Amino acid sequence: MELRHLRYFSVLAEELHFGRAARRLSISQPPLSVAIRQLEESVGARLFERNSKEVRLTHAGEALRISARRLLLQAEEAALEARDVAAGSAGRLRIGFVGAMLYRGLPQALRAFQARHPAVRITLAELNSGVQIAELLHDRLDLGFVHTSRMPPELQHRLLLSEPFVCCLPAGHALARKRVLAPADLRNQPFVLFSREASPDYHERILSICADAGFLPEVRHEVRHWLAVVSLVSQGMGVALVPQAMRHSALRGAVFRPLDRAVAQSEAHGVWRSGPPNVLAERLLQGVAESLAAEARSQA
Repeated sequence: MELRHLRYFSVLAEELHFGRAARRLSISQPPLSVAIRQLEESVGARLFERNSKEVRLTHAGEALRISARRLLLQAEEAALEARDVAAGSAGRLRIGFVGAMLYRGLPQALRAFQARHPAVRITLAELNSGVQIAELLHDRLDLGFVHTSRMPPELQHRLLLSEPFVCCLPAGHALARKRVLAPADLRNQPFVLFSREASPDYHERILSICADAGFLPEVRHEVRHWLAVVSLVSQGMGVALVPQAMRHSALRGAVFRPLDRAVAQSEAHGVWRSGPPNVLAERLLQGVAESLAAEARSQA
């Protein structure tokens, strides 16, 4: 059974006249008769009673008429959806992100994207960089926002942001009185550190900042999310080096101070699976890049 057969059948069921049905279908009568015969053979039942005076639907034809219209409508809707997805006006996007992206313009970019593409369904998952890479490789995410540039060959990435680390301190800490800190000021301070398991890149960058200043940090706590780092610092449980964007977390009890020298940068990358282009993912990635660029200009 082909959709073409169902379409011919539906038109003939409406017209109940081979000549008129053929004209509507822009074909001659013989191909229409052949198609109806093939459909009847496929179904295993006569669908029309026909003689020299009239054409009538059989009981089997009446039953098929309702189902055929439903199937033809579903096929038309499927074709429209496929065209919309190809054009980037409908579909689904599965997005992964590290928590710091909440303070780097991702929510604003998502809101603007959703306003332009109301038919697109977006699902979000906050995941560390390693988990996002695994999910992308297994085709469970369409786009990720990660902290690392170390990618398997199956993935592509784009640098979206490079920003300095800043020092995060409890509001009542003695060092909070200083406007600018040197990394060496943090010697002998208890540290809250981003977990190596969650992000080897960030863990190593923070350790390297301390090592370049001549000390190894006294690590008291390791956590998996930047907001958890800032939250523990706000409770007086240590100090931390965090991406500059975390200043926007606005957690009471935490203050942020710039460092007096350029150190290893905090980076954000968009990452996606290599292969045929995903129009929706490309548009969202561009929106996030533009949002981050606008934020950078406003702070310049």
